[in-house]
Amino acid sequence: MEKQRIVEPGPALKQDDLIVIGGAGGFIGGALARRFRNAGFTNIRGVDRKPVPEWYQRVPGVENLTLDLSQEDNCKRACEGAVEVYNLAADMGGMGFIERFRVECLRSILVNTHMVEAAWRAGAQRFFFSSSACAYNTELQKDGQVRALKETDAYPAMAERGYGWEKLLSEMFCQEYWAERGLKTFIARFHNVYGPLGTWDGGREKAPAAICRKVIEAIDRNDLSIQIWGDGSQQRSFMYIDDCLEGVDRITHSDKLIATPINLGSSELVTINELVTRVEKIAGVTLQRHYKLDAPRGVAGRNSDNTFIKQTLDWEPNTPLDDGLRATYNWIKTQVAARKAGHRVVE
Repeated sequence: MEKQRIVEPGPALKQDDLIVIGGAGGFIGGALARRFRNAGFTNIRGVDRKPVPEWYQRVPGVENLTLDLSQEDNCKRACEGAVEVYNLAADMGGMGFIERFRVECLRSILVNTHMVEAAWRAGAQRFFFSSSACAYNTELQKDGQVRALKETDAYPAMAERGYGWEKLLSEMFCQEYWAERGLKTFIARFHNVYGPLGTWDGGREKAPAAICRKVIEAIDRNDLSIQIWGDGSQQRSFMYIDDCLEGVDRITHSDKLIATPINLGSSELVTINELVTRVEKIAGVTLQRHYKLDAPRGVAGRNSDNTFIKQTLDWEPNTPLDDGLRATYNWIKTQVAARKAGHRVVE
């Protein structure tokens, strides 16, 4: 029988302890840096391979480094002196990207492999890994009778090719670094994060941002039609960025969840057709729908079973989809207008 490691309470995070965020130039990483900064933490290091001017958010008072975290030496540099490490760095995007660039998605395993090792060598107290609902067994997601996926549904393993397998194996790395080396690791399986300041064009955007942009562009060109990937019957849940950040913070600071994968997502399930209808309502239009049946569409249905997170944290993501969509739509509308006016925007 495998011996269980005893959990010893660690010291509380101090305001000047070094927090390292891998992928800080991206949507969630940048938002997390801002959350910590707004909470009064004064020693934050953000790392991303993109040049700093291309980061989604550049938070005042945060040390920003341009480093490719798939390289071991760069991870050592990133984690020097770290007390907490949050790894959100990965090559990813919407289903169009995930299905077409599986090798790039798989190569993200280098990032987490080197980052968890560097965090352990640096003596970090806590290490957070952003996993994904794509780690779940795809055989459970093939028909329209959508079951809410609970944490145990990742096994027997049959993850999303490329991206999902990378996440599942990286989860195992995190679990073994706790079991063998005593690094407190935390694993959240994200379910479709969206919101303002996120990717909204270029092929990596998730469905809420893509639909918002398409509706805005249809209105702008006075051609009230929209192209939908698949037949629109695909079912998903979508988590607003503020809920994601709250969940990451709660999970990483709960010793009940050390080395334990947990769902982090909304349980409000909608079809893609319903998503379009909701955005139309926000925009005050009705569009003619054209379905691209040969486009990437992903699994038939995926939803988050939030039983475990509610039992453990007495909390779950709770921003209503309509509220999050409205904020996202209004922000993307400003970005589309700015781009049309010739201003530089981060897409």
